[in-house]
Parts: sequence; structure tokens; C-alpha cells
Amino acid sequence: MKPVSTILRSKPDQVIHTIEPAATMREALEKMAYHDIGALVVVDDGQIVGIVTERDYARKGALMGRDSRETPVRELMTSPVMYVSPQESNENCMALMTERRLRHLPVLDGGKLVGVLSMRDLVRDIISEQQFVIEQLQHYIRGGSG
Repeated sequence: MKPVSTILRSKPDQVIHTIEPAATMREALEKMAYHDIGALVVVDDGQIVGIVTERDYARKGALMGRDSRETPVRELMTSPVMYVSPQESNENCMALMTERRLRHLPVLDGGKLVGVLSMRDLVRDIISEQQFVIEQLQHYIRGGSG
């Protein structure tokens, strides 16, 4: 069981993208598009107050006829935010995200935001672990039969 901290360190982009609750959804969507990410942690005066995703806008904004240029992030964000610690295992995170239907999970260490884990990060990590096991088994089989 690999801890989340290891997965976060392996991410190519170590930047944690945030936005203020008063920003417009248009600003949030532009920021997500620019950084090719699906969520932003909503921070107000240094405190995490929510998380906003493309899906939040699609379901709570666009489908309800709300204009992204006029709708503040605070009206569409999810709050309170589910989060994990850096010591949490990848398996526990996968179970939590699957059960709660989350695609993004902030990681807090002592109350400080240290990263955001995506479902993609977890899937990539699990595939990598499985590939390693397969390679080790293949090596064992070839070595044992030679």
C-alpha cells in the first residue's frame, strides 16, 4: 500500500491550483482549461472553503442556465471538502473516491494544503504497480524455466 505522499511527489506538475470564492466561474473554467485540470481548491483568506470542478459547472451552472461570467465560484463549489492526509494509502483513497463519487481529493498535512489527488493519478499509480508485479512474475517464470 503506497502512501499518497509518494503519488504526489511523482506528479509532473507539483503546483496546487486554487481560486477565491468571489471569482467567477468563467475565471475558474479558464484557469482549469489553461492548466488542463478538472478542479480547483477554493481558498478564502488562506482557508480551504470548497472545491469546484468542471462537473460542478456543467450540472449546477450550465444545465440551470447560469452564466459563467456572472456566477461566483462560491455558488457552485462543493463544501465541505473531503480530504486525506499524505499518509493515507492509495487503496483507501480509491475506495473513498469511488464510494463518494469524487474525482479530486485534496491532501492536507497538519491543516496545510499539500496537493490534490485525482482519480487519474490513482489509476495511473495502480496500473504502474500492477505492471511492476507482472514484470517481476515474468522474470521469475523465465528465470525458473531456464
